[in-house]
Amino acid sequence: MKTIKVLLVEDDPIWCSCLSDYISKEQDILLIGYAKTKEHAIEFVKTVNIDVVLMDIMLTEGCLDGLDAALEISTMKKTKIIMLTAIDEEETILDAFSAGAVNYITKSNYKDIPAAIRLAYKNCSPVHTDAAHALRQELVRLKKEENQKILTSTEKQILKLVCQGFTQSRIQSLLHIAESTVKKHVNSYLKKLKAKSSKEAVEKAKKKGIL
Repeated sequence: MKTIKVLLVEDDPIWCSCLSDYISKEQDILLIGYAKTKEHAIEFVKTVNIDVVLMDIMLTEGCLDGLDAALEISTMKKTKIIMLTAIDEEETILDAFSAGAVNYITKSNYKDIPAAIRLAYKNCSPVHTDAAHALRQELVRLKKEENQKILTSTEKQILKLVCQGFTQSRIQSLLHIAESTVKKHVNSYLKKLKAKSSKEAVEKAKKKGIL
């Protein structure tokens, strides 16, 4: 049986002791060291072959220096990093994954840690429920932001007027542009939205959050 070597980066001695006792029950996981600071953690990983790092985010009061440690470790080693913290703020969760973490678990769910270590070691970490909501929200935000860039401001303006029931000739008058220009913008948004008619374009635009 392959033994997974783990480093715990944590400044709370009580938590270190509790987690050590819990992990020691797992025959295939070996907690081989502790680090209290980001500097110690980085140096430990540089000198010792570590498979998985359990990283607290706040190693210094008021400072998310665990993120800095994770970023440096992830760029120099293939060691997998699991963030282990009491913080469940969405921005911090996203920052943790940006820093190279493969998973994010709050300390209240410590019972999930052994399974998370094994999956991280196999390079197939599913996102823990502690982080899944934040990641989903970010994906939705990014998709909406991407959709907003599909049409130009003029195309959106014309499409909104079409949505309100204005004809192309009326739009031409309202925007003080040539009829050929209106048609050009209409053809453009039809092509971009892959729609056969302005009605279909409006429906697709609404679904994408453009209107």
